[in-house]
Amino acid sequence: QVQLVESGGGLVQLGESLSLSCVPSTNIFSFALMAWYRQAPGKQRELVASINRYGMTNYANSMKGRFTISRDITKNTLYLRMNSLRPEDTAVYLCNSQATSGDVSWGQGTQVTVSS
Repeated sequence: QVQLVESGGGLVQLGESLSLSCVPSTNIFSFALMAWYRQAPGKQRELVASINRYGMTNYANSMKGRFTISRDITKNTLYLRMNSLRPEDTAVYLCNSQATSGDVSWGQGTQVTVSS
Protein backbone atom coordinates (compact mmCIF):
# COMPACT_ATOMS: atom_id res chain seq x y z
CA GLN A 1 0.00 0.00 0.00
CA VAL A 2 1.44 3.33 -1.10
CA GLN A 3 1.45 6.10 1.48
CA LEU A 4 0.95 9.68 0.30
CA VAL A 5 1.67 12.52 2.69
CA GLU A 6 0.40 16.00 1.85
CA SER A 7 1.50 19.26 3.41
CA GLY A 8 1.28 22.99 2.81
CA GLY A 9 -2.37 23.76 3.38
CA GLY A 10 -3.53 26.68 5.44
CA LEU A 11 -5.58 29.86 5.67
CA VAL A 12 -4.95 32.58 3.09
CA GLN A 13 -6.77 35.67 1.86
CA LEU A 14 -8.40 36.35 -1.49
CA GLY A 15 -5.79 36.68 -4.22
CA GLU A 16 -2.93 35.11 -2.27
CA SER A 17 -0.90 32.05 -3.24
CA LEU A 18 -0.18 28.69 -1.63
CA SER A 19 1.91 25.66 -2.50
CA LEU A 20 1.05 22.09 -1.60
CA SER A 21 3.43 19.13 -1.48
CA CYS A 22 2.86 15.38 -1.64
CA VAL A 23 5.54 12.84 -0.82
CA PRO A 24 4.87 9.21 -1.76
CA SER A 25 6.38 6.25 0.06
CA THR A 26 7.67 4.84 -3.22
CA ASN A 27 9.55 6.26 -6.20
CA ILE A 28 7.44 8.98 -7.79
CA PHE A 29 8.56 7.96 -11.26
CA SER A 30 7.03 4.51 -10.77
CA PHE A 31 3.50 5.90 -11.03
CA ALA A 32 1.59 6.05 -14.28
CA LEU A 33 -0.16 9.17 -13.04
CA MET A 34 -0.27 11.47 -10.05
CA ALA A 35 -2.94 14.04 -9.39
CA TRP A 36 -4.44 16.55 -7.03
CA TYR A 37 -8.14 16.42 -6.23
CA ARG A 38 -10.21 18.60 -3.95
CA GLN A 39 -13.40 18.18 -2.02
CA ALA A 40 -15.40 21.05 -0.59
CA PRO A 41 -18.07 20.52 2.10
CA GLY A 42 -21.24 19.09 0.58
CA LYS A 43 -19.67 18.75 -2.86
CA GLN A 44 -18.27 15.88 -4.88
CA ARG A 45 -14.56 15.28 -5.12
CA GLU A 46 -13.18 16.89 -8.28
CA LEU A 47 -9.97 16.68 -10.24
CA VAL A 48 -7.72 19.72 -9.93
CA ALA A 49 -4.73 18.66 -12.04
CA SER A 50 -2.77 15.60 -13.05
CA ILE A 51 0.68 14.74 -14.37
CA ASN A 52 1.65 11.48 -16.02
CA ARG A 53 4.99 9.71 -15.86
CA TYR A 54 6.11 11.50 -19.03
CA GLY A 55 5.43 14.89 -17.47
CA MET A 56 2.30 15.69 -19.42
CA THR A 57 -0.15 17.76 -17.40
CA ASN A 58 -3.89 18.20 -17.39
CA TYR A 59 -6.01 20.78 -15.56
CA ALA A 60 -9.65 21.32 -14.71
CA ASN A 61 -10.94 24.30 -16.66
CA SER A 62 -11.49 26.49 -13.62
CA MET A 63 -7.88 25.98 -12.50
CA LYS A 64 -6.13 26.60 -15.82
CA GLY A 65 -3.81 29.57 -15.63
CA ARG A 66 -4.00 29.79 -11.82
CA PHE A 67 -2.74 26.39 -10.66
CA THR A 68 0.43 24.56 -11.67
CA ILE A 69 1.16 20.90 -11.00
CA SER A 70 4.77 19.79 -11.05
CA ARG A 71 7.10 17.17 -9.63
CA ASP A 72 10.69 17.02 -8.51
CA ILE A 73 12.12 13.58 -9.17
CA THR A 74 15.23 14.30 -7.08
CA LYS A 75 13.08 15.19 -4.06
CA ASN A 76 10.46 12.53 -4.83
CA THR A 77 7.77 15.17 -4.38
CA LEU A 78 4.63 16.27 -6.21
CA TYR A 79 3.63 19.93 -5.98
CA LEU A 80 0.60 22.10 -6.59
CA ARG A 81 1.19 25.82 -6.86
CA MET A 82 -2.02 27.81 -6.46
CA ASN A 83 -2.16 31.49 -7.38
CA SER A 84 -4.95 34.07 -7.25
CA LEU A 85 -6.89 32.00 -4.75
CA ARG A 86 -10.63 32.56 -4.36
CA PRO A 87 -13.04 31.63 -1.56
CA GLU A 88 -14.50 28.96 -3.85
CA ASP A 89 -11.11 27.22 -3.85
CA THR A 90 -11.67 26.39 -0.18
CA ALA A 91 -11.56 22.60 0.14
CA VAL A 92 -9.57 19.63 1.34
CA TYR A 93 -6.91 18.94 -1.27
CA LEU A 94 -5.95 15.31 -1.74
CA CYS A 95 -2.98 13.72 -3.43
CA ASN A 96 -3.70 10.74 -5.67
CA SER A 97 -1.48 8.15 -7.31
CA GLN A 98 -2.23 5.58 -9.96
CA ALA A 99 0.26 2.77 -10.36
CA THR A 100 1.00 1.04 -13.65
CA SER A 101 -0.77 -1.96 -12.11
CA GLY A 102 -3.93 0.11 -11.79
CA ASP A 103 -3.76 0.42 -8.01
CA VAL A 104 -5.00 3.78 -6.74
CA SER A 105 -3.90 5.44 -3.52
CA TRP A 106 -5.05 8.58 -1.70
CA GLY A 107 -3.47 10.83 0.86
CA GLN A 108 -5.25 12.05 3.96
CA GLY A 109 -5.70 15.52 2.52
CA THR A 110 -4.70 19.02 3.53
CA GLN A 111 -7.15 21.84 4.23
CA VAL A 112 -7.00 25.02 2.17
CA THR A 113 -9.18 27.90 3.31
CA VAL A 114 -9.46 31.17 1.39
CA SER A 115 -11.08 34.09 3.16
CA SER A 116 -12.57 37.13 1.48
